[in-house]
Amino acid sequence: MKDSLFIRAAFSQPTERPPVWMMRQAGRFMKEYWDIKNKYSFLEMCKTPEIAADVTMLPVDLLGIDAAILFSDILVTAEAMGGELSFTQGVGPKFANPVRNESDIDALQTDVAYKLQYVADAIQVIQQRLNGAIPLIGFAGAPFTVLSYLIEGGSSKDFKLTKLFLNNQPELAHKLLKKIADVTVTYLNMQIKAGVNALQLFDSWALALSWDDYSEFSHQYNVGIIAQLDRKDIPVISFCKGSSVFAPLMAEAKPDVISVDWNADLKQIKNNLPKGIAVQGNLDPFILYADKAVIKKKILHLFERMRGEEGFIFNLGHGIMPDIPFDNVKYAIDVVKEFRY
Repeated sequence: MKDSLFIRAAFSQPTERPPVWMMRQAGRFMKEYWDIKNKYSFLEMCKTPEIAADVTMLPVDLLGIDAAILFSDILVTAEAMGGELSFTQGVGPKFANPVRNESDIDALQTDVAYKLQYVADAIQVIQQRLNGAIPLIGFAGAPFTVLSYLIEGGSSKDFKLTKLFLNNQPELAHKLLKKIADVTVTYLNMQIKAGVNALQLFDSWALALSWDDYSEFSHQYNVGIIAQLDRKDIPVISFCKGSSVFAPLMAEAKPDVISVDWNADLKQIKNNLPKGIAVQGNLDPFILYADKAVIKKKILHLFERMRGEEGFIFNLGHGIMPDIPFDNVKYAIDVVKEFRY
């Protein structure tokens, strides 16, 4: 995989064009996804290797992207630890036993790799199907983001319970974060052993935090996780909503790539990062609702801005929304693939 466009860009090596993949590229904007989803629950899809492989391969077969990403969810680690997880259409993830006190934290297990074996099995099935054509990205949720779901009991607009927990019981927050981080290291190294070609650490809700709280309750754990990965020849991507703010700290964790949201000038972020750290992003996903001429104009503007910069992976600043037209996504990828430096 060293010669793949994606791996070369991730390691800041020259490429003839930017490689392209998109977060949530195997998701709800595809009819073919719903053909599968209507037969199984979301967790059944994640936990059945053949089905996870089927979904992972959809954007490979239908969109022609330059890297596949494992079909799974950032909360499978929390479920393995003892969170009673369910997904409801239109509501999202819910934990029936949210963390409220120290005994709840003590009840969470850390020796849980065996419960996540279905992910390793899925990776092996996917790699058989990919047959070396393009790299496969594995991933995990970062400790703070997983903690927020465990404390809130699901998604949140204001993270009020999470922030109260961090402010009023910081020692318990660190106890919980340490447990999640330990599981995450084991889980990501398991994915490497199973055969992924790259990893992404999703700290999806880091933007909820102030600079100081991000440093204390998120960044230090991400540093520890990345440092403990068996990452030889495996590029590591660090992502958070808020990377336009936190990029200088994120770089201290020594990822190979920082995935940048759409609130920043990507070239400026790149030029302020240490040499050898690539960037990924950062098209506003809402642009994919627009007319195709607009989509092309915005992508080419970004590419001209990044011309001459080694270490650039094209992606969105966050994931594809469920109602974005499939044809627009396919068109955007075709525009990328036709471009040459």
